[in-house]
Amino acid sequence: MCANYTPGRRERNEEHFGVDFEPLDERPEAFPGYLAPIIRRARDADEFETVNACFGMVPHWADMKLVRNTYNARTETVAEKASFRNAWKKKQFCIIPAANFFEPCYETGKPIRWRIEHAKDRPIGIAGIWEWRPEGPDGSPLVSFSMLTINADGHPLMQRFHKPEEEKRMVVILEPNQYHDWIAGKLIETVDDFQRYPAEQLVAMADPLPPRSKIKQLKDAA
Repeated sequence: MCANYTPGRRERNEEHFGVDFEPLDERPEAFPGYLAPIIRRARDADEFETVNACFGMVPHWADMKLVRNTYNARTETVAEKASFRNAWKKKQFCIIPAANFFEPCYETGKPIRWRIEHAKDRPIGIAGIWEWRPEGPDGSPLVSFSMLTINADGHPLMQRFHKPEEEKRMVVILEPNQYHDWIAGKLIETVDDFQRYPAEQLVAMADPLPPRSKIKQLKDAA
């Protein structure tokens, strides 16, 4: 699972993904309920576009509090779960740009936040799905999204995270040559198609959370 990540700098994302990003009051990190950029297929065109969307899927019938439970979607059940199946059926696929993402490590006996990023120091493209509702908290239409996750039991790196008794999960990371086909819905939609990203292409390091007062300031600003 991933409930916290860094969207990254706008200029760097534009260079890597080859698409213009909409202006956004950038925060250093994103949590469920925050707005962050996603890349999706432009309406009526075989091109990419970016929109600022809510981290955590919020279908039209749901309360905004649902973001606490829908920021990740399991590939094994995404086509069946009520919160995700409409987006999946309509092939509303997106890429979530990330400079890095965070997971808790319990190897010391206590949860220590670790930062995971690409070994080549480039943006990461996380596979996601998006949804639209006509009215958000401010009365305007709202786009929301979820990151897709797969089982990571036995993965050399990702098995180190989360509580020992919990199933290990990791986000689905795309290679640049997969970006277009993912958004266009051309990749085969079976669980077997979702590959765990090679451990040697990722690096991880302890990166404890900032003081609670700082976290509260970030969340209050969302």
